[in-house]
Amino acid sequence: MEMSIIKKIIIKKGVCRLKFVVTDTLVDHPKEAAVVGDFNNWDPRRGKMQKSKTGYFEKTIELPLGRDYQFRYLINKCHWENDWQADAYIPTPYGEDDNMILSCTLPQTKMIKNHRNKIRN
Repeated sequence: MEMSIIKKIIIKKGVCRLKFVVTDTLVDHPKEAAVVGDFNNWDPRRGKMQKSKTGYFEKTIELPLGRDYQFRYLINKCHWENDWQADAYIPTPYGEDDNMILSCTLPQTKMIKNHRNKIRN
């Protein structure tokens, strides 16, 4: 299964816009997919992805800047998948596959420049 994450930092809004994409290439093709994590209390109903006309499952969310978020994909309500484009991985407390980490922080140089601009205004 192919997955991708498109990340865009929107400084003016103070958010990280994330577009999650899961392609429809699993054996038996998935009927549904969800992106779940600590940002939606690991609730598949809140992370349900929409199937696009191209056959991909997609979901776009905005998360506050300044922290990292754990997540995984849940396919057909029973199969967990990792996305190899995640920023990092950490072990779960359940001894299963790692949770993936998305970092929604600004690089240090951008944070310093942004802070200086706020001071001047």
